[in-house]
Amino acid sequence: MTSTAGRMTPQQLCRAIRDDIIRGAYAPGQRLTEEALAESYGVSRVPVREALRTLEAEGFASSRPYAGVFVAELTEDEAADLLEIRARLEPLCASRAAVRRTPEQLGRLKELTALGLDAVRAGRLDELARLNSRFHEVLAEASGSTLLAQLIMQLSWKIAWVYSVELPRRASDSWSEHEEICAALEAGDPDRAADVVSAHIAHAANAYRFRKHTEDTALPRTENTARQRASRSPTS
Repeated sequence: MTSTAGRMTPQQLCRAIRDDIIRGAYAPGQRLTEEALAESYGVSRVPVREALRTLEAEGFASSRPYAGVFVAELTEDEAADLLEIRARLEPLCASRAAVRRTPEQLGRLKELTALGLDAVRAGRLDELARLNSRFHEVLAEASGSTLLAQLIMQLSWKIAWVYSVELPRRASDSWSEHEEICAALEAGDPDRAADVVSAHIAHAANAYRFRKHTEDTALPRTENTARQRASRSPTS
């Protein structure tokens, strides 16, 4: 246990576990025990218990009677809903951000883009989900609409969970598209900003659907089912 870990608040612990779920450190269906999490994050079981309740409320974890708490599995219907909601909200955010963003917000978006591109070049793909989520949160803030920003931030964690599956396939293209978004915002062109963001979201959605299609057709049904069951085996 480190002194920093010992001072981790339940909120910080919840975010740390959530980030690890998003980046795949905990697989869908994997059991989350209080003992193992407390040891892993260097905290007592009390904040772990509180964090798990929050993660259940957010949909990142689910409890099973007499079995424990497990990482939730994002269904295709849930993923489709998130993709559609994002496709409707973020172009509006970008359009408004093109005329309302502050120099500081534009600078932050450029900084996040540079960090993302550097992580891609260095092969640090585990950093991209967090950077991507933050990029889109700042974009929402730059819209100047508190309501839009709140809606996007409420969705951002789940959206990051959906898109984390396509990061290795689309990492380079995705962050190059972030550069295009920054350029449209810097030019103050709301129509261009909305169009670039719409294309960015469509490309990511297509990559996600292609990945799911490839997974579903790569194995015979019986073998695929067996592998899925194996991946969901509880662990201590």
